[in-house]
Amino acid sequence: MKNFKKIIALVMIIASVQMNAKIKLPALFSDNMMLQQQTNAPMWGWADKNDKLTITTSWDSKKYEVKANGEGKWNLNLKTPIAGGPYTIEVKHEKEVILVKNVLIGEVWLCSGQSNMEMPLKGFQGQPVKNGNEIIVRSTNANIRLITVPRATVLEPKDDFEGKWEMASPKSTSNFSATAWYFGSLLQEVLKVPVGMIVVSYGGSSMEAWMNQEMLKDFESAKIPTTKEELAKDPNRVPTTLFNGMLSPVIGYGIKGCIWYQGESNYERASEYSALMQKMVGSWRGIWKQGDFPFYYAQIAPFNYAQFHPKDYLDKYNSAYLREAQLKASTHIPNSGMAVLMDVGEENSIHPMDKEKGGNRLAFLALAKTYGFEGFEFESPEYKSMEIKDGSVTVSFDNVDNGITAYEKEVTGFEIAGADKVFYPARTVVRRKSVVLTSDKVSKPVAIRYLFKDFAKAELFSGGGLPVSSFRTDEW
Repeated sequence: MKNFKKIIALVMIIASVQMNAKIKLPALFSDNMMLQQQTNAPMWGWADKNDKLTITTSWDSKKYEVKANGEGKWNLNLKTPIAGGPYTIEVKHEKEVILVKNVLIGEVWLCSGQSNMEMPLKGFQGQPVKNGNEIIVRSTNANIRLITVPRATVLEPKDDFEGKWEMASPKSTSNFSATAWYFGSLLQEVLKVPVGMIVVSYGGSSMEAWMNQEMLKDFESAKIPTTKEELAKDPNRVPTTLFNGMLSPVIGYGIKGCIWYQGESNYERASEYSALMQKMVGSWRGIWKQGDFPFYYAQIAPFNYAQFHPKDYLDKYNSAYLREAQLKASTHIPNSGMAVLMDVGEENSIHPMDKEKGGNRLAFLALAKTYGFEGFEFESPEYKSMEIKDGSVTVSFDNVDNGITAYEKEVTGFEIAGADKVFYPARTVVRRKSVVLTSDKVSKPVAIRYLFKDFAKAELFSGGGLPVSSFRTDEW
């Protein structure tokens, strides 16, 4: 009987301790987490106001003393070593201890955007990812860590979310972003260090939804919601809602950089996209307080957007204008790069099956520009200049050290216009690093365009297989 009473008493004590637990860690600081190597990695959580806590990191046995503020929030920076692990992080308050286990140190990347970033390796229903099932089966890798922020649209910034870090395995990768997977798994293979990916994406979302009110103050078209009723229709496109609900809880977490795949929901408003993007990237970097971290993004793939406007189609809805805006943004945003996807588009599916090319090309950019690897192509050829002589136009490109090619196929995507602004198909001769255009209907060329349409298939590539973006030389 005495033993029984002791057991009851012990259970009551344990229950009391659990009910009065003072420490709370956000989802980002959970078992299997990844921290950015060789940096002062931010860590935060909650306790009772003014409580003192001790955080101990097993990689160096260092103890950090921290005190919660008047609202119970505490934060500090953990000095991280070179990549390695697994390690533990102990968070202690009086008699309460939280032990975060199986922590790796490596490279951490934020992966954000809309449905083509969100699309998992298993695909959407009725919309598969090319070779997705085979990749899932082979995806077990203890050196790749994944966490996905669930969808949330709210009026005020959140400070946490429901989720946890997972080790890569068929069970976890099946529902994980295909684009992010191809990106991160290639980084891990080449860098030979652990890689962690934080996915913050929402299908159909506008860029404005990923920005807060301060970022949008100079954009009159952005209407900031103030009531829940304003969220009811297209909540993923309402300005500020995804910044508040999904991005806010991860702001400040130690990252190496960001990859971004978005733009499909802004195709009708291409004229301000470049300015929006510059503002968003600069502002994200500012509030992250980790310098001008790398920002690499995917250009939207060709698709028949005209089907969304069967009765009121306007020329400005041509998604080539959005691709042009993305191309322009890359010249204005420091430490950035764009992966061209002209060769993966599908006329009647806005979600290309081929996610490998996009993920890999984003990884090429990171490996070359962030990690300093050499010997491979990582940027698509880009229009440089044109020379008009005797009715022909010679078009030159940047990023063509190993030349350009059409793989011995006829190039039909160029058009030429004269002063009358009427474009005609051009005959195209592909040289090693340039193309020569002529047309019997244009004796005095003024402007050219290449694949400047909603849907088109890539025709011109670098020697390494990177496609040339659609472009134009006019501003008509």
